[in-house]
Amino acid sequence: MEKLREFNPAVFASVMGTGAAAIASYRYAGYLSWLREVGMGLTYLNFALYFILLVPWLLRWVFYRHEALEDLRHPSKGHFYGTSGAATIVLSAQALAILKNQTLAWYLWLWGLVLTFIFAFWMSYEVFIAGEVDLRHLSPAWYIPPVALVIVPFGAAFMRTTSGYTQELTVIVNYLGWGAGFFLYLVLYAVVTLRFIRHELMPPQMAPLIWMNLGPIGASITALFALIENSTIPIPKEPFMAFAFFLWGLGFWWLVMATAMTLHYIKNLSLPYSGSWWAFVFPLGAFVNATKDLGSTFGLNLMSYFGFLLLWPLLTIWLVTIIKMVSPVRGERS
Repeated sequence: MEKLREFNPAVFASVMGTGAAAIASYRYAGYLSWLREVGMGLTYLNFALYFILLVPWLLRWVFYRHEALEDLRHPSKGHFYGTSGAATIVLSAQALAILKNQTLAWYLWLWGLVLTFIFAFWMSYEVFIAGEVDLRHLSPAWYIPPVALVIVPFGAAFMRTTSGYTQELTVIVNYLGWGAGFFLYLVLYAVVTLRFIRHELMPPQMAPLIWMNLGPIGASITALFALIENSTIPIPKEPFMAFAFFLWGLGFWWLVMATAMTLHYIKNLSLPYSGSWWAFVFPLGAFVNATKDLGSTFGLNLMSYFGFLLLWPLLTIWLVTIIKMVSPVRGERS
């Protein structure tokens, strides 16, 4: 029961990362056919992982509501609750793109919406009423609620498969999610960047969080393309596609910066394993998928090849991270 009391709300980052790796593998199966099986296998694994983690997450709210609320009100830990909604929407995207199960994807997407909107608004409210927040508590973890919002259009296909008021509501929610998430990210990007400039480096166990900028950038591009492709309202597509390309440029800059900073930690400090290692996986996976989107849309083979090249470090770091995550569990059982 003590483990249930201390259950980490950030664990769903593993589902986000596994989902991003699965979708990226499946989409690059045109280069190597067996990557389709990798994507399928990771998808089934991710469904199992999600429901295994969902049980203690829900039980903690039932039996240890006080501790759960304390974490939610914490200026650092609270943002991790956003991983629950984001992971559910990522799982919905896997059901839609890989399993081709629209019914399952629909209900997962609805459940993801509920979690996303609850924690995105609740966390912002808690921050606003908390008063002055210590600069040390500012970190890229603050991007998690915006990421959960910005990936709402991963369900943009439902704008075409629904009708009546359901369709209208689906359209509104998809555009609302992207707009709220992306522009909230821009605000937080400025604030968190100020923290990097004005404060010392984050502790080594938090170093992987540097990669999290790639999450909202990559996910925003993929979600924007989903909106463009499935829009049921008249919008000019070309300007948004060009904007996505410019946004990718910011992502590339951050990819170089995150790599350089990680090497700095390895060379001059340390990079011990912690749950934050999942911050390597989903952000990089989101950027790989965004690169594939742009390469395919603009017919840029070099960009698609670059995304394919990035797929291999993505799968490698996913494998290392999940092995390290499972190893302590195996050690305790033995």
